[in-house]
Amino acid sequence: MIVPMEHLTLLCVASEGEKALESLRELGCVHLDLSAAASPEFAEAKGELADAERAVRILDKAARDVKACPVSTPEGVGIFDSVRNADLTGAVLKADAERTALAEEADALRQTIRTYAPFGDFDPALAQRLRSEGVPVKLALGPGQPPERKAFFAEALPEGWCEVQLPAERLSETQAKLSGVEARIAGITASLAAASGRVSAITDRYPGLKDKVAFAAAQDVLATQGAVSYIEGWVPVDALPRLRAKAVTKAWGLLVRDARADETPPTLIRPPKLFRPVAALFKGLGIAPGYTEADVSVPFMCYFSLFFAMLVGDGGYGAIILALTLWGWRKTRPKEGMRHRPALVRSWLTLLTVFSSATVVWGILSNTWFGASLPFAKDWATVKWLGDPTYGHMMLLCFTIGVSHLVLARVWNGVCKINDTTCLAEFGWAGVLVFMYCVVNWIVGIFSGIPSVFYWVFGVSLALVFGFTVKPSELKTRGAELGMLPLNVMSALGDIISYVRLFAVGLASVKVAENFNGMAMGLDMPLWLKIVPMVLILLIGHGLNFAMAGLSILVHAVRLNTLEFSNHKGVSWSGYDFSPFRKN
Repeated sequence: MIVPMEHLTLLCVASEGEKALESLRELGCVHLDLSAAASPEFAEAKGELADAERAVRILDKAARDVKACPVSTPEGVGIFDSVRNADLTGAVLKADAERTALAEEADALRQTIRTYAPFGDFDPALAQRLRSEGVPVKLALGPGQPPERKAFFAEALPEGWCEVQLPAERLSETQAKLSGVEARIAGITASLAAASGRVSAITDRYPGLKDKVAFAAAQDVLATQGAVSYIEGWVPVDALPRLRAKAVTKAWGLLVRDARADETPPTLIRPPKLFRPVAALFKGLGIAPGYTEADVSVPFMCYFSLFFAMLVGDGGYGAIILALTLWGWRKTRPKEGMRHRPALVRSWLTLLTVFSSATVVWGILSNTWFGASLPFAKDWATVKWLGDPTYGHMMLLCFTIGVSHLVLARVWNGVCKINDTTCLAEFGWAGVLVFMYCVVNWIVGIFSGIPSVFYWVFGVSLALVFGFTVKPSELKTRGAELGMLPLNVMSALGDIISYVRLFAVGLASVKVAENFNGMAMGLDMPLWLKIVPMVLILLIGHGLNFAMAGLSILVHAVRLNTLEFSNHKGVSWSGYDFSPFRKN
């Protein structure tokens, strides 16, 4: 369910404002709007966090650079050895700034070398002495591409030539300087790479820095009028007793009211315990239903698991994901002093366990394992049914899943509106979807015709939709919706057809795997010679197919839930997460 919210105004004595914020943070049940924070203290705290994140990126990049191209010059590798953990961020940023300045100096030196290298390694001081003795020495660029470079001993240059200023030093000296600068850059990079082993000294400070940013923002939005300070936010109704108890002990004043029509409270989803991990998926996708909308966590997780299995389409890939997930469960076992895994980690591991298990079950039902099939399972009823060579059964399954998904949305709406006549329009849409399901199957040749009873269902359903979508009192403001009815009916047809992507993408994944298997096994080489290329083809082919399966899940499984289903359910995903003011 979506937890009801109350708007809160907390008042306290102005001199106790900071202590009130600390107590509020300990409670961790009030959502504050901190978007208006703009004080110098907030900017400083935010900058400190940004510096820490930048220092981590610098260390990681230096480690990758040294690994890709080992540095032969170990100068300065230990320059961070004497730096305390608390000062590591500043030392890393200072070293990187020095490296950036050296890189700019190196670029200038390279440009100088490119300019004067064609003239050779001459002594500019000698040229200056010749000039002082009356010998007109000039360096010049000639016309053409690339331009010709020469030294002239003449007052005037030939037509089309332009004079080049004498260098400040010999070419060999500039090259030596460049070598020294590059050695210093390499030394700093090596020292940063060596310090990357201490990156946890910075990342361990992240929670504290984030708390500092949030507290500075809260101080910024804490308003003061005379001797009273106050702050506004949102609190779940089930957290109000704790908040009121704290207010009694701290002598706070609380003003609690319902949300006004022009206000949008944050969304706190609290699904049934079995389906609670889906909240992590919503957070990962960056979506949240609006506060006044429905919590679709249960159907989202159920259908997403089914879509995941069908889009991956291979039990072998599901077994790999399941094995990696079980390894993840083992690697994240609570350490000494911890009661359980972090909630987010536990949620994602649970989701992956469910999704991968569903994929393995799909592999058993369809007998698909890394693009091959098990001989002993070829005669199973489900394998024969799903393996229909005309693909009619697979398309029927997809359309059936689609209509069940969309009808669920409409029936759910009707039940929620059962005390209102508009519920009849929602039940009518369910009937329209069932008729369109028959039409789709007839179009693709799965059904030989549409039973006459469904024409009656369609007629009655259409009448309910037309008669009860808009109330008579709303005809002036919403009457145009009735004019869109034909387009909406055709859109329902398209929504059901859209579910055929489950079959198309899953089939493509299986066929790609089969083709790579055929390429690997069909190499015309002696067995001892083709083992290595065969293994490479299989690894590259199945690795690419595995990656494409992941992409298809992000595109298609998410779309069917957040677009087709959500349009019929009336979920716009326009909400924002409930994020209480608390310590990290």
